[in-house]
Formats: sequence, structure tokens, C-alpha cells
Amino acid sequence: MKILVTGGLGYIGSHTVVKLISNGYEVVIIDNLSNSEHFILDNIEKITGVMPVFYKKNLTDFDATNEIFKRHKINGVIHFAAYKSVSDSVKNPMKYYNNNLNSLINVLQSMKENRVSNFVFSSSCTVYGMPDKLPVSESAPFKNAESPYARTKQVSENIIKDFTNSKNKISSISLRYFNPVGAHDSGLIGELPKGIPDNLIPYITQTAAGIRDELSVFGDNYNTNDGTAVRDYIHVEDLAQAHIKALRFLFDSKKENFYDFFNVGTGIGYSVLDVINSFEKVNNLTLKYSIKGRRDGDIEKIYSDITKSKKDLKWASKKSLDDMMSSAWKWQKNLKKFFN
Repeated sequence: MKILVTGGLGYIGSHTVVKLISNGYEVVIIDNLSNSEHFILDNIEKITGVMPVFYKKNLTDFDATNEIFKRHKINGVIHFAAYKSVSDSVKNPMKYYNNNLNSLINVLQSMKENRVSNFVFSSSCTVYGMPDKLPVSESAPFKNAESPYARTKQVSENIIKDFTNSKNKISSISLRYFNPVGAHDSGLIGELPKGIPDNLIPYITQTAAGIRDELSVFGDNYNTNDGTAVRDYIHVEDLAQAHIKALRFLFDSKKENFYDFFNVGTGIGYSVLDVINSFEKVNNLTLKYSIKGRRDGDIEKIYSDITKSKKDLKWASKKSLDDMMSSAWKWQKNLKKFFN
């Protein structure tokens, strides 16, 4: 079977491509390299022994997107391609609405025109906003989005649901990620933000590597055990495996006009200081950090109820926080090899 992966050279996309290839799928990648690097394609080949088909295209261009669908007999699509920075979306909301929504619409329309039936969407736990109850389950309603990025995920899920229900013979699953971290065991692919990192872990690793002077911890007066924000961190390899499970669910069920959504996390909430302590412990390092004010768009705490994913997708995370921190540092240490 041939799977189209949009944003397939990005952080989560590249790990999922590796899992797909190792499970016997053919892969076609579309990525405009706005938040990824071309050398990741070579590193995917080093890991798997297979060079995926790659197109450098922008999904906001419908004709270019549809042409790729026409060239290949696609059996399923995993759609990662989107801008993802919470803080940047607060500053530049129209950039996020234009890219994230139009790219999704073009992919879905291309699926319809080329009779592609199975779709897995990269969603986010930010769709829940500030939940009333923890752990948050899929039955929780969408709350007010805390950022334009989060709102694009809410709107995207509604677009997919409406599109699926409109008798297009397409079945879809949205995976609501919690906080992906870590890197592939090989140290050849991992999180690679361009510019100043927006996420915690690459900022930690870049601080440890001397690229950043110090780590900023945004807020120490939240209603949590140590005052810092709490998140459900999941190893990116576990997250990639969830996409394989979602695809197989769609292929095996052979349902038409089916739509559902699943949490993908560990079910455990860790504070920022928990993460820092784990990183220091497993890598025998000391991080320089300071406490700053809260950051716009951030929520206090969130972690997942993954009962539904375990039951229906037969998926659960396997790797620990220490595994995440060890692999993230291994990736950071390897990075200089790829840019020299």
C-alpha cells in the first residue's frame, strides 16, 4: 500500500515515515521545507534502507497538490503539514489560518477527486482548551481556544467531520497529540526547529549544548505541585506508532463516511521542573534556567485519558520520560554532524 505523508520531513512526520516503511508501506512525501531540512530525507534512507518519493511543494497550491495525487495510486493520507507554534500564531494569526486550513482543504479535495478513502489527521490536545476535568477524555467538549494555532485544529477537525459526513466515501481519524518529545533511537532524526525553539525540549537541549544562554521557565505560580505548567509528554516514536495503528484501523474496518478522534499521550502529567530534573539526571548535566512570567496562549495543566485509544486502536505508549530526555540529547549531540 502507498501512503502519502504531508509534512513528512518534519519532526513527527519523519518518525512516522520510518515506521511506515518498517511496516512494509510505500511512502510519498510532500513537504515545503518551511520547518524541516532536506538532509532528513537522506537520514530516513540510512535508517530504513529505502528512499521515499519526495516532492517539495506547498499544499496551499491546489493544482500542485492534486497533480501529485494523480501521479500515484494513493491508498491513504497522513496529514501533518501545518504551522505549529502557539506563540507565533498569537502574533501572526492570519498566517496560521491561511496555511493550516487551506492546505487541509486542498488535500481533502484532492482525495475526493482521486478517490482516496483513508485519512489520518495530526490534531492536538489544544482543541480542549483549559479542560474542566483531568485527565481529559475524548468526551470533553471543545473549550475556547487559547491560541489561533489551537483554533485552526478545532476548525480543521470540524472540516474533516463535515467532509467525511458528506458522502465522499472517505473515512478519517484525528489523533489529538499531547506533547511529542524525544528522538529516534538512531539519533538520525529528531525535533529540529528553525530559529528560536518554541517548545520546551529543544530549548533544553540547545541550552545544554551552549547554543542558548539559558532556559526560560514560563510561570512558577500555576496551581500545580511545583508551580510550573504540567503537560503530558509522549515519546515521538510511540506517537508515530499510533499513526500505524490508526491507518490499520481504517483499512481493516473498511467503513465509509466514518470519523472518530483519539487522544495520544501517556496519561501522566509532568511539570516543567519534572522534565528538567529528568534531563539532568539521565544525561548527567546541569541546566541553567530562570523563571519568567507566564506566556500568552499557554494553559496551566493538561494530561490525557487514553482509554479509548487502548481499546479501539490497540495502542499505548511504551517509553518513559527518561527515555525521551536521553534520546533528545543524543539527537542534539548528533546535529552538528549534519550541518558541517
